[in-house]
Amino acid sequence: MQTPSGTPPDRRSRDRIRPPATTGAAAVALRGASAEDEDDGRDALHILPLSILPLETPGLRRARLIKNVRLETVAELFNDAQTGSGQIRIDQLSKCFGIDGPEFRRDLRKIVQIGEAASFDVYSLRLELRRLNIDVEEAAALRLSAAKRAELTSYMRVFTRPLVEHVYGVQGADIASMDELVRLFAQPDVEEARRRLQLTADRLDIPLGEIPAFLEDYADIFLSLAYFKRCLDDIVPDVQGFLGWMAELYQVSEVRRDARQGRMLDEIGHDLTDIATSITGRFESFDNRSRDFWRDINPESFRSIRDLIVTHHLTIGGVLCGLAVKMNLWKHRFSRGGGPVRRLEFIRSEILPGLAHIKTIEQTSRNNMGW
Repeated sequence: MQTPSGTPPDRRSRDRIRPPATTGAAAVALRGASAEDEDDGRDALHILPLSILPLETPGLRRARLIKNVRLETVAELFNDAQTGSGQIRIDQLSKCFGIDGPEFRRDLRKIVQIGEAASFDVYSLRLELRRLNIDVEEAAALRLSAAKRAELTSYMRVFTRPLVEHVYGVQGADIASMDELVRLFAQPDVEEARRRLQLTADRLDIPLGEIPAFLEDYADIFLSLAYFKRCLDDIVPDVQGFLGWMAELYQVSEVRRDARQGRMLDEIGHDLTDIATSITGRFESFDNRSRDFWRDINPESFRSIRDLIVTHHLTIGGVLCGLAVKMNLWKHRFSRGGGPVRRLEFIRSEILPGLAHIKTIEQTSRNNMGW
């Protein structure tokens, strides 16, 4: 996962909005949009390369939206290790570019609308863009990169294994990826497998020839779950590490003398623990529902689990995005410890703002699941 900016961790202004060094379209040109940048943006929770949107202003397509540590959406014009992250508010884009024609205003409306999304992961973006009636010409722009999909292979085995065993038996359980699985099912070379595929098609009430399309739909739904699960597995140890780091402050005189400081630490610790526990429980529920699907495969059961997962894309993305941005900043800012006063100021100014919003998203989703 990406960090909010590229400034070295020992600079306190690392995550602050830093105005670009130049104005006009030249400012955007400071940031080149390489293929690696595009892949990083597509695979991240908090980055949206504007190149994926159908914008009429060419220069805008070099910039990207990011979520800062306060979970505000800002435009990032450049980002490198030497100059840091050049961030401006979205409403400053017109002044930065020095233009304000009808095309630019149309682009700005789209950017403002999509900037309200709680997360910029590709799965949440699909839903938000569809809701806003914004067409994306290149479908690949809303897919994870090939490298990220390969990285998620081990996570996908949880979902591919029951599918393979359903058709090929246990001898097919070593299928490594959904792409391989779709190719295998498109041209089954085992008579028993063809018989089981026909049975599966009958139970799903679809023609046998539509099985590959069903598998692609299945693959995409569960690839999204694998992606979010990988993000969660990265974030939870960071949250635990942060809680231990924060707990050390209970022993310092500044906290022992001031009950308000202790209450703040208590509330933050409780909220982070509650959020992490709740979202972990949501993933366990998804795992159970996916196993139930293969025990009783039918059109209704597939639509049910698909709709359940898709319904939770936006909230899962929002919670994980918020936690990731905050934990990444903590790791970079305090890679070499930090005194108690500096720690308290960081917690108060960077961790606390927006945390209640993350908690509200998770509580609402948990309630919607009937917990």
